[in-house]
Amino acid sequence: MMIQDPYLWLEDINSDEALTWVSMRNQESLAYLTRRSSFQETYQEILHIYDNDNLIPFVYQVGGYFYTFKKNAAHLRGLWLRTTLDEYRKPKPEWQLLLDIDALSHSENENWIWVGATHLLPEGRHCLISLSRGGTDVKVIREFDIATGEFVHDGFNLPAAKGFVIDGFNAIDPRGGAGWLDSNTLYVYTDFGSASLTESGYPRILKQWHRGTALAEAKTLLEISQQDTLLSAWSDQSVGHVRHWAARYINFFNYELFLRQTNGQYTKVDKPLDAHVKSWRDYLFLWLQSDWSIGKRFYCKGSLLVIKFDSYMQGERDFEILFTPDKHTALNKVIFTCNHVLVMLLQNIRSSMIAYVFINGKWSSIKKVNLSPVSVDHISAVDTITSDDYLITFSDFLVPTTYALGKAGSDHLEILKIAPAFFSVANLVIEQYMAVSADNTTVPYFIVHPKDMVLEGHNPTLLYGYGGFRVSMMPNYDPIVGTNWLNKGGVFVVANIRGGGEFGPAWHQAARKENRQRAYDDFIAIAEDLIARKITSPQHLGIMGSSNGGLLVGAVMTQRPELFNAVVCQVPLLDMRRYHLLLAGASWMEEYGNPDDPAQWAYLSRYSPYQNVQPNQSYPACLFLTSTLDDRVHPAHARKMVAKMHAQGHQQIFYWENAEGGHRAAINNEQCAKMNALIWVFLQEKLFNIKSPELGYQAIS
Repeated sequence: MMIQDPYLWLEDINSDEALTWVSMRNQESLAYLTRRSSFQETYQEILHIYDNDNLIPFVYQVGGYFYTFKKNAAHLRGLWLRTTLDEYRKPKPEWQLLLDIDALSHSENENWIWVGATHLLPEGRHCLISLSRGGTDVKVIREFDIATGEFVHDGFNLPAAKGFVIDGFNAIDPRGGAGWLDSNTLYVYTDFGSASLTESGYPRILKQWHRGTALAEAKTLLEISQQDTLLSAWSDQSVGHVRHWAARYINFFNYELFLRQTNGQYTKVDKPLDAHVKSWRDYLFLWLQSDWSIGKRFYCKGSLLVIKFDSYMQGERDFEILFTPDKHTALNKVIFTCNHVLVMLLQNIRSSMIAYVFINGKWSSIKKVNLSPVSVDHISAVDTITSDDYLITFSDFLVPTTYALGKAGSDHLEILKIAPAFFSVANLVIEQYMAVSADNTTVPYFIVHPKDMVLEGHNPTLLYGYGGFRVSMMPNYDPIVGTNWLNKGGVFVVANIRGGGEFGPAWHQAARKENRQRAYDDFIAIAEDLIARKITSPQHLGIMGSSNGGLLVGAVMTQRPELFNAVVCQVPLLDMRRYHLLLAGASWMEEYGNPDDPAQWAYLSRYSPYQNVQPNQSYPACLFLTSTLDDRVHPAHARKMVAKMHAQGHQQIFYWENAEGGHRAAINNEQCAKMNALIWVFLQEKLFNIKSPELGYQAIS
């Protein structure tokens, strides 16, 4: 029997009643948290970090220019810029301004947020610019001419719609929706009107659109079902081999692949549904997510296979194995330069890289670059058509982000930029510990703490986690954490729980659907291990997570509330009974399960935070944060949880809903600084147990 939800009215995002409720909750939280004498100082300190002129302007290259997008105090929405490599090497490069998003928003009376640009290669003069209103996943696409510095009059112009590029190795790019076939032709997948979207709200129809014709006249190339998750399309650019692909994502992890033929039609490519495929030059690469027996050979999940492209398309399956995982090592990413394949590995959650080249009729690993103790945050080829150069970003908890230019086959890196060191690391140390989960699985976690940490259980400790969708939690330099937590004496912990990708597909799959509880057990085990080691105690232990990580901390908080004194829950999923009915929720059923299936609801119901919060239980102080314009995870998850907890009589339940920002919950540096100031003032008060008599809390009825 279904119990009626008394807070369904909060799912009506922009109703007067719901927005009045949001305003009242925001007032309560602001009144409480901004009255601390440290709030304004914290806000200004964080804003200074975001606005710092010495932050690294990360770039990509097209047609001999390096492009970037920058925000600062004078340009809240940001500037699209470009320069040359020689100029970029200078401490203060001269940039050519291409597009001012603040000026554009003002002139068009729009709330534009930059998403990105897709260039017509190889010159890159013409671009498809993606812009969203208020930071949502919905975006418009407009053609821009760099030579004139203007949008093309009567050029390609796509209406607002969701759409992502999810390429052959599952890299998600928000610029999806259209791509170049040639200077006068696009492939487009967008909102074409009635019945053109899936139940998850993503495009399901791929068309070919010629310049000078109406979008309604575009020719249909491919359609998928409304019950599928989404359709994606992309191009692989390599020397002499430009290939155009499309994919029918049946769910978030399984997809059918289609290759565009010379006649413009797309034909299906045979592959395991969950295997990631990428073409490069004469070769096809498969990254297996499940064990695969084909012919007389067996390939284990997590392996990287390679074969001649034409041979594969003709039915041959005699692969060469470039990489096989082991218990401690997993494939993290693969990129292609002009002549090399760079394979990024995680070994006990530390980065290394192997360069492969096809020489004398076989594949050879010519260079292994061990990047420990730092972790690679990002790596990309500079130009896959003409160059073996790549750009790499690496950091660690205590090492500021470094941006370097490398060349495949060499271990030399040219340091281009180093981010400022915003906090002192002299008295800090990093360690990696292991906790034992409920099923005896060993789960690693990183801990950053003062060298002179006393093991008496009094250290303010923040435990951060995610545990889903193959996302790996890597060590990285976070100046906000450093200035607001580590330099104030706090201990910072990052959990590498199951559900993530730290140890390959098996680590992720171990916590999907009916096994989801394992991720929560892992997180609880780490919390208990921190307490058992006397690093901290429940009075000084807090947890934080965002999106799927918000679900994580919500579930753990309702299951083991006695372990924690503070919870920060950002843009979360919390109502797992209705998540599949809200915005993009249906696209995640392969991760969580289908609550309309009684057998699957049986396990979802055991951990769904909204259904499991109880009136007769004592919970830690909670701060929930979301955005009215989050069109990925519905703000009603956080709204309804807070409304229910207030009605049950729980105290110290705070709420902040920013009016814009999409799934990031903020669109500019000022909003990011304000949101973070609320978070860190809250955590400092609850976990450092700062007493402040002027701080009263009164719920607004």
